[in-house]
Amino acid sequence: MSKTKVKALVIGAKDSKEKDKLVTLFTLEQGKLFVYFRGVKGEKAKLKEAKELFTFGEFVLEEGKFGNIVTEANIVDSFPLLRRDLNKYYEACSLLDVVNKVVKEPSPYLFIQALKALKAICYEEAPKHYALIKFLILIFEVSGFGLNFDLCASCKSKLTGKKYLNIEYGEIVCANCKQLTSIEISPVVLSALKIFKQTPFEKLKSVKIGGGGEQKALNLLSENFEWRFGCKFFTA
Repeated sequence: MSKTKVKALVIGAKDSKEKDKLVTLFTLEQGKLFVYFRGVKGEKAKLKEAKELFTFGEFVLEEGKFGNIVTEANIVDSFPLLRRDLNKYYEACSLLDVVNKVVKEPSPYLFIQALKALKAICYEEAPKHYALIKFLILIFEVSGFGLNFDLCASCKSKLTGKKYLNIEYGEIVCANCKQLTSIEISPVVLSALKIFKQTPFEKLKSVKIGGGGEQKALNLLSENFEWRFGCKFFTA
């Protein structure tokens, strides 16, 4: 049987038979993959740690009758602090759910950004939702729906005065080009989105957002996500 090595992040898992797990991997080389972990529910199972959500490492896959089976794993990071703080845990789960719903094909850029986002949540004390918001903005950019804060997406004029998100097309437009499906972007939300877009994950801790701008920005991005991809992602 042929074997393959992949660098991957565990983004989902569910029970399969009595002692097995069907795990979803976001891999650097092949995008999203479904793989089996055999006999990993016992206390002494060799791969029991590798099957856990958030685990990042190198996995050896062997072709089986019903799909790929993980036979070896070298864990690089399991992001343990995410399991000790509910806010961190839920935000990380939201991020992985976004990945799970959007990514199909290989995307080395998003793979690296997802790891940076998890590190920001786990180790760098990024305030609640900051890394998730930053990652959502990147998801839109990679998917062809990047947010331009300088020019109206419709008439191409400089954005001044009130600004709107045309939710049907995922574009920011001016007051003259707004439609029935346009949502006004308040100044505090616009400011927050601009800051998140230009701030690297590793510097999110130093960002200060006032007026509840981060939650309002997340709400707007969540609605945009639902329109763009036809589904909601987990939030708590």
